[in-house]
Amino acid sequence: MTSRGIRFAGLVALSALLLTGCSMGSGGSDQTASEPDVGLEAPADGGVAPRDEQPFTEDEQAGTIEEGRSVITTGWMAITVDDPIDSAAEVAAIVGAAGGRVDGRNETPGTETQQARATLVVRIPADRFDAVLGDLRELGEVDSVRLDASDVTQQKRDLDSRIASLETSVDRLRALIAQADDVGDLIAIESELTTRQTELDALTTQRDWLADQVDYSTLTVELLSEGLAPQAGPNDFWSGVVAGWNALTAFVSGLLVAIGVMLPWLALLAVIAAIVVGIIVLASRGGRRAQGTADTSGSGAEPAATGQPTSPVGPGGAGTDRNGPA
Repeated sequence: MTSRGIRFAGLVALSALLLTGCSMGSGGSDQTASEPDVGLEAPADGGVAPRDEQPFTEDEQAGTIEEGRSVITTGWMAITVDDPIDSAAEVAAIVGAAGGRVDGRNETPGTETQQARATLVVRIPADRFDAVLGDLRELGEVDSVRLDASDVTQQKRDLDSRIASLETSVDRLRALIAQADDVGDLIAIESELTTRQTELDALTTQRDWLADQVDYSTLTVELLSEGLAPQAGPNDFWSGVVAGWNALTAFVSGLLVAIGVMLPWLALLAVIAAIVVGIIVLASRGGRRAQGTADTSGSGAEPAATGQPTSPVGPGGAGTDRNGPA
């Protein structure tokens, strides 16, 4: 063994001895600190122990747990009001004053046969959700309320972890690009960097959407007016006659409307039918004329074909019969 090796072994042994002495000293100090002080008196019955020695209450434990949770709250609320259209404007004002926004709004004015209604989809800051809900209850008579909570704490932590890993990977790839000398290596690194960056952007978008859902609760508010009173039916002879007459006039009016709607179509069908009939008539007349011409040509050629044979003309101009005397 050389002199340098001997020195190194001595330094190692000296360091081990020093560490052993420090650990023994700290152990003795801890043991001394952990021993109870006999000079201190325990608190009397009914006394209050020091705050450090008191256990956490249930509310404090629940608050500690709630701080790290990510919860998405959604709800639906139906309210009967005097005027749904005006109440919809009040809902929008209440939500806007709380720092929220209106994502959807649908209003239906009332008619003789349909009651007025309005539906709003609002986004409310999670820390103001209960206060806004209380303000909305004062608009009218609350018919029903439904609230749902979804804990996405684990999903958010998983996204944060994956995003941190991808960010580290992207930084390393960018450093490798700066150090790459070969063109092939540079192309491979850039391709991998593009893939990792795309995954990072997708996860970041998903995390932002999840954070928005957690920070802003979604509430659907349906505003309804009071129901329409049903019309009274006939209760005597004359009211029955009037009801029947009204029904008859309504039927006739509806029938006339239906006829008026169908009349242009009937006229169009009549014109098309007339054209088709005219084509058929002209075609049949042309066929009859062609048949008559063929019959006339056949009757003119028939006498020459069926007549008696004639004798050849002699020198004297008179025909002679082959069967007659010479």
